[in-house]
Amino acid sequence: QVQLVESGGGLVQAGGSLRLSCAASGRSFSSYAMGWFRRAPGKERDFVAAISGAGGTTDYANSVKGRFTISRDNAKNTVYLQMSSLKPEDTAVYYCAAGRIYSTLVAQYGYWGQGTQVTVSS
Repeated sequence: QVQLVESGGGLVQAGGSLRLSCAASGRSFSSYAMGWFRRAPGKERDFVAAISGAGGTTDYANSVKGRFTISRDNAKNTVYLQMSSLKPEDTAVYYCAAGRIYSTLVAQYGYWGQGTQVTVSS
């Protein structure tokens, strides 16, 4: 079992920055690939970023590449999403997820946090 808790969401102006954190329980954090996904109002959950267990491999959705950075601190059982140059279209509930397999696909992640709201005003 893995429990994930996101934090750091909030209301920001367009062009601003936020850093989301996801704290994980358990003793095998480094064995899990971690991902960030988001669900915008009225839309399905979409891939945002992923990072491998040791942090050596990352992937980003084209819509966030160059603006967002995923990272992890395995000693703290925490994964981060640094978001810069935020746009109103980034407004969504952001979820972190853990999976046994490194992937950009929702279906490959078995554990999910409760989500944290990010709202970007124009």
